[in-house]
Amino acid sequence: MQHLSEQETIRRQKLDELRNLGIDPYPSELFDVNFYAQEIQDNYHPELNNFQEVSLAGRMMSVRVMGKASFAELMDASGRIQLYINRDEICPGEDKTLYNSVFKKLVDLGDFVGVKGHVFKTQVGETSVHVTSFQLLSKSLRPLPVVKTRKDEATGEEVVYDGLTDPETRYRQRYVDLVVNPHVREAFIKRTQLVQAMRNYLNDKGYLEVETPILQPLYGGAAARPFKTHHNTLDMTLYLRIANELYLKRLIVGGFDGVYEFSKDFRNEGMSRFHNPEFTQMELYVAYKDYYWMMDLVEEMVEKVALALHGKTEVQVGENLINFQRPWKRYTMAESIEHFTGFNIDGKSEDELRAAAKDLKVGLDPSMGKAKIIDEIFGEHVEPKLIQPTFITDYPVEMSPLAKKHRSKPGLVERFEAICNGKEICNAFSELNDPIDQRQRFEDQLELGKRGDTEAMVLDEDFLRALEYGMPPTAGLGIGIDRLSMIMTNSNSIQDVLFFPQMKPENTKSENAPKPEA
Repeated sequence: MQHLSEQETIRRQKLDELRNLGIDPYPSELFDVNFYAQEIQDNYHPELNNFQEVSLAGRMMSVRVMGKASFAELMDASGRIQLYINRDEICPGEDKTLYNSVFKKLVDLGDFVGVKGHVFKTQVGETSVHVTSFQLLSKSLRPLPVVKTRKDEATGEEVVYDGLTDPETRYRQRYVDLVVNPHVREAFIKRTQLVQAMRNYLNDKGYLEVETPILQPLYGGAAARPFKTHHNTLDMTLYLRIANELYLKRLIVGGFDGVYEFSKDFRNEGMSRFHNPEFTQMELYVAYKDYYWMMDLVEEMVEKVALALHGKTEVQVGENLINFQRPWKRYTMAESIEHFTGFNIDGKSEDELRAAAKDLKVGLDPSMGKAKIIDEIFGEHVEPKLIQPTFITDYPVEMSPLAKKHRSKPGLVERFEAICNGKEICNAFSELNDPIDQRQRFEDQLELGKRGDTEAMVLDEDFLRALEYGMPPTAGLGIGIDRLSMIMTNSNSIQDVLFFPQMKPENTKSENAPKPEA
């Protein structure tokens, strides 16, 4: 049985009273909105006498009853605006129930209402709507958190100290977070603008946006543990994709010169402020290009994203002012490790790498081969120190099963990652298109899997068959939308740029909750 607070009980009683008055608290007919609050705030000019017939809808966020007249604040999707409500204006006849009973007693903060009227400025100069028609559109049965602010003595800025401030509650109840913390919306608006800027850039170059399978019979395209499910009709195991790379390359084999996809990917791995098991990335594959060309594209595209979101290439991220203006700094993998640790990884055996990692206090486990050891050293001692956007190039072949061998450096592949604010934001290759070499790389991954590497790739015979039909020289890119959004919105956690991040189950029990399988 649902436990109700005192306020929730009172609101349900008001719901019954509204129905007894013949008022539907959840009416079906549309309410025609012709203006938004911010639009009026930005464009109203008393001397022009504009906005004479306005119709707005939104939540009631505050009310000041002053006898036969009241002031209220309405919040819609764009912002807030003051309402002036006069009893005799909304109740022109003898029956004053709408004002005396409904508005004053039965409407609560958080309720959705629709109003019609005209715009004016009060004596203190506040743009307001003089309401001539008032309608309840949806009754709120839970009270919104009360938001209180105080002035910070050091900065003089208003600081929220009450309301929905606990991060875990905010992430679980994003619908409330968006109402009581309107600034949160700005991060998500910028995220959408970021995606749109990238899409416009790629479309202008003539590349085709496509869709590839999320449920895959084999997972591939990245080193990660998958989520596994079962298709009942086919009686087969399927995996949620960890990447869409191998399918997009099949389309290059099929004759497309440039394809991209904004994809939801899923990796069954640890969670942190930089990792969510469900995340978004954009993958791009362009025929007849190489990784040098792709570095230039990434620089240009991300610079354009910064300009689209901020009007400049500089973005404040925490204490760091990051500048995305081209060109970005470039290191090889070996140069970067030697620069920050003094250790040169070139030509070193696995035992030598293990000894160096121990000296550098990098934790390892027995399942790690050369690639993982180098990756751990880089992740511990290099990546966190790369604040300005930087390309790391020319990785050891063991680290990159899908990248083409370097044209002039034996033992390396043509790969780069872009690192910014201490984290990888993209990964790209000159793509491996030699089917014999690719088969050997897959077999090497199988051996790592036998050693206990749970993130080793599997062998995909259909993908190898596609390569055997011939794939042109191709450059490929994967760029993390969530990570890039964190940087572009100055967000400290990936949860701040995901509407509904994955969370632990709440400590509440429901009769309707799914039962665990036997």
